[in-house]
Amino acid sequence: MAGKEAYSGFEQGPYRPPSEASSLLLRVTRNCPWNHCTFCPLYKGSTFSRRPVDHVLQDIDRVRQYTEALKQTLDRDGRISHSTFMALLQGGGRDEGSDRQALHAALNFVRGGMRSIFLQDANSLILKPGDLIRILERLKESFPGVERITSYARAKTIARISGQDMERLARAGLNRVHVGLESGSDAVLARVKKGVDKATQIEAGLKVRAAGMELSEYHMPGLGGKDLSRENALETADALNQINPDFIRLRSLALPEGAPLTEQHRQGEFTKLGEVDTARELLLFLESLGGITSKVRSDHILNLFPEVDGTLPQDKDLLMAPVREYLGLPAQEQLLYSLGRRSQAMSGLSDLRDPAKRHAAEQVRVALEANVENMDVWVNRIMQGFV
Repeated sequence: MAGKEAYSGFEQGPYRPPSEASSLLLRVTRNCPWNHCTFCPLYKGSTFSRRPVDHVLQDIDRVRQYTEALKQTLDRDGRISHSTFMALLQGGGRDEGSDRQALHAALNFVRGGMRSIFLQDANSLILKPGDLIRILERLKESFPGVERITSYARAKTIARISGQDMERLARAGLNRVHVGLESGSDAVLARVKKGVDKATQIEAGLKVRAAGMELSEYHMPGLGGKDLSRENALETADALNQINPDFIRLRSLALPEGAPLTEQHRQGEFTKLGEVDTARELLLFLESLGGITSKVRSDHILNLFPEVDGTLPQDKDLLMAPVREYLGLPAQEQLLYSLGRRSQAMSGLSDLRDPAKRHAAEQVRVALEANVENMDVWVNRIMQGFV
């Protein structure tokens, strides 16, 4: 009979949402229990496991010790001298590599105001509710000033949790959940092996909201490819109209190395939309949202339009305006903006009116020998580095 897993020190996973940049990242599971989605390369080749609860509690205790020390040593600008950092590290009396990671996590947490905690990796709610509640209670006890504790979760996992247990988790401190809806189209979901259907996505979203937690739903424009583009927009909007999440977060499709969908694209089995057609799909999606009060966020470098940021229903026209502006541009201007945004020479459509930023984008175009005909080839190559 195999022995218990030994505690090997503080752990952090490979990913967190952009909105959790200042959060304490606490790993309660490793990798993804599903791991079949064809658009995602992140956990391919990795095995899922649940970390023992006692190990997670030790991580919390270690970070608490460091935060208490750091609050006494940081200067007004949140800086710490190298000598002080090393003194704290050496005072831990444990494995230096693990302690260094814990100290860096604590430092980021303190600098961010110790307001939020994110539970890693891909689906923390797969833990037994009682185990997760133990972790949440220790977090609230250790960091009483924390305002938000957040986790990723699969819709299918949430659907299996009772409403009563979801409410228990909310009372214990879990107050925001990120769900990768990606698409509301059953045809798209099946093709990308999401392992869930539209009805279950809606059921899960409504259950999170009924428990009193904030809900962020992620949508992936372009995931349906050329043949299912319209369905991807309309069915996703319909699902979100039924859920009315607190946040709708956009993540435009990229084709990174290691994702099965990328190989399908190379083999001609999947036709990726180009920049202009993806913008058309996004506009249709935004036009189809209605009867909800969600905040729409385009908070990732994968997205062409960071200006798509507002609250429904009052900001609906503002949300659509940049997409319509782009679609109304001459092809050469669409090319310049797409290359400028993807190369980070431009941060929004208004930069087209900035001579210095236009010049920087034009230098990118010249260096790549990009034109209207090959624009999407270059855009795809650049975007591969963003995932």
